[in-house]
Amino acid sequence: MTEQSNNENETLAADIAEGAGEALTPEDITAGRIAALEEDLATAKQETLYAVADTQNVRRRLEKELADARAYAATAFARDILSVGDNLARALEAVPAELREDDKVKSLIAGIEATGKELESVFRKHGVEKFVSVGEGLDPNRHQAMVEIPSADAQPGTIVQEMQAGYMIKDRLLRPALVGVAKAAD
Repeated sequence: MTEQSNNENETLAADIAEGAGEALTPEDITAGRIAALEEDLATAKQETLYAVADTQNVRRRLEKELADARAYAATAFARDILSVGDNLARALEAVPAELREDDKVKSLIAGIEATGKELESVFRKHGVEKFVSVGEGLDPNRHQAMVEIPSADAQPGTIVQEMQAGYMIKDRLLRPALVGVAKAAD
């Protein structure tokens, strides 16, 4: 035992002796020391259990954060690159049908289409997927309603037009789809 614990035990024995008002035997002093040490041991065990549990919780939280960081690290970059894909699609849509038949323009169009397909392939490789919206019910977690379109054919609240495609990265929304929603015809 250390000198400090000897002093603490002597102080404890003196306190017990004063409280009892009578002289204590060495056995009583030893029993008091053992009881104090057992209490200290129980407290130390409890504190150790709390520290181990806290360490495990911190480790689990850090592992989850690391997994999320790996899975979603490309989120900001992917969101920025989506506009590039949108512009490629707009470029293809802007080419009139008569120019598509021109031999001089065919290779340009084929190149733009190949670039668009490669971009979609890279997105899929990294967990970025386009989702279909037309014909589904409006889901505010995945869609952003831009207009209401009177329709006798579709149920109110059904998406009838997609102005901009929506994308998911893994299981999270990367970009909501901008959609037109059916409303009851007047």
